Amino acid sequence: MSEELPAGAAQETKASKEAKETRTAREAAGPLHAEEAEEAGAAGAATASGSPKAPRSAKKTGTARAAKGAKDRGAAAKAVEPVAPLDWSNPLRDPRDRRLPRIAGPSGLVIFGVTGDLSRRKLMPAVYDLANRGLLPPGFSLVGFARRDWEDQDFAQVVHDAVREHARTPFREEVWQQLSEGMRFIPGDFDDDQAFEQLHDAVEELDASRGTSGNYAFYLSVPPKFFPKVVQQLKKHGLTDAPDGSWRRAVIEKPFGHDLDSARDLNALVHEVFDPEQVFRIDHYLGKETVQNILALRFANTMYEPIWNRSYVDHVQITMAEDIGIGGRAGYYDGIGAARDVIQNHLLQLMALTAMEEPAAFDARSLLTEKLKVLRAVRLPDDLGEHTVRGQYAGGWQGGAQVPGYLEEEGIDPASTTDTYAAIKLGIDNRRWAGVPFYLRTGKRLGRRVTEIAVVFQRAPHSPFDSTATEELGENAIVIRVQPDEGMTVRFGSKVPGTSMEIRDVSMDFAYGESFTESSPEAYERLILDVLLGDANLFPRHQEVEESWRILDPIEEYWASHDKPAQYASGGWGPREADEMLARDGRSWRRP
Repeated sequence: MSEELPAGAAQETKASKEAKETRTAREAAGPLHAEEAEEAGAAGAATASGSPKAPRSAKKTGTARAAKGAKDRGAAAKAVEPVAPLDWSNPLRDPRDRRLPRIAGPSGLVIFGVTGDLSRRKLMPAVYDLANRGLLPPGFSLVGFARRDWEDQDFAQVVHDAVREHARTPFREEVWQQLSEGMRFIPGDFDDDQAFEQLHDAVEELDASRGTSGNYAFYLSVPPKFFPKVVQQLKKHGLTDAPDGSWRRAVIEKPFGHDLDSARDLNALVHEVFDPEQVFRIDHYLGKETVQNILALRFANTMYEPIWNRSYVDHVQITMAEDIGIGGRAGYYDGIGAARDVIQNHLLQLMALTAMEEPAAFDARSLLTEKLKVLRAVRLPDDLGEHTVRGQYAGGWQGGAQVPGYLEEEGIDPASTTDTYAAIKLGIDNRRWAGVPFYLRTGKRLGRRVTEIAVVFQRAPHSPFDSTATEELGENAIVIRVQPDEGMTVRFGSKVPGTSMEIRDVSMDFAYGESFTESSPEAYERLILDVLLGDANLFPRHQEVEESWRILDPIEEYWASHDKPAQYASGGWGPREADEMLARDGRSWRRP
């Protein structure tokens, strides 16, 4: 049975409790509301101590009320010691959570050409995956622009279907509902002023309803010939003018021009509207985990750097092979070809990352500086006929099915000289790489889909085992697998168990899927998030684009004035001439 407290003690306990609540309220209210909190505390203390409550009187003057307020505030100030306001911090933020610095702020994405294959298979699923991983703001907005007579609901359904089919992460209804509320669709052509006015209105409406703060990225998922028109329309209708404290950015897909002159013209036009720092040129290969791992492999470890030079490396092979034909891309591909489509951007970027010196920091400026040094040091071979090869796939059998040759594909001119295979030899004139050839090759309808970088080392200067069984001993190599089995292989010689000294090549493998519990995000997930964050580390700048065209243009000009491309069988590894190119140097292509 509990004892009753004396009346005075009860009043004192109540007063202490209310004083504590007053201090808490005042600290939460901050310095601007400290006086009001003190007044409330004084009133509460007076009531708790049993002071009679003065009735409100309409006749009380303002002077009297002010005097009473001053008196009460003075009493409260004496009763409660002032507490300095504390800097607010999020109690849920854990510095060990690596996600937090990578969550985008209020923003939206406008996709031009949203009905295209790239948008449906890659961009829209990547946006959903980012939202599903908690890396997009709650009010994120997605606006589609295309020549379709759709309503917002139709667009949302298209995105829904694309996400269901292609998203990497599981579908969650609550994530989808939140994302779909910020979706809008604008029908129209690129020269339709009314459509761009509607786009302007949609951006304004989303600012108000979704809190995007005026931050928008414009993704040009359209053929390169439309880049100038879209950029000019954005400027004409005020869509490139960001409010104070906000940003606007342009995301441009490859190819950026078709030669050096066109790339310079396009750069000049785009930079009239957007500052160079606002333009993000997408090379989706740079968003792949394994490509970024090239830098980690080289500069986070000490075992590779001492041998990553001409004293130990014999040559480097960079391969991007596809096992498919051109599909329905005849209109785009014919006239472009494999070298312009892949070597000019993907493979030269991979070469630059493989050959570059260590950057001062992992930021866009430092990476650009070192990659440009490599590209500017690239030298073409004296005889382009001996050290470059182009080819076209012929009909044949691949994957158990009979496939047509390139000249037999629908929409292709039977007299076309467009290359579907290209192989070139390059040198880098600097102290680290002088005399080391870099072989770059790409092609369609090859043996399998694979992208890899093989750094092949010199043979041992002396081998005491040459009198024994060493026929199966090749060259040491470090092979970085970009796709599809992301990882790395180190190849070296080892003794075969037994009584004889038989030496054979073996491999030591690292695979992302086996070493990490978290699956690798798609390249477009990383790149879209980087655009929203303004992180340009993985985006080629206009100087790199122009240097890449400077390297490729003489080769394309040589091919244009010489014989037709060599033919190679579908399902093989390219034309015979490519094998002969390496054989003249005493080397051979790796079989991925």
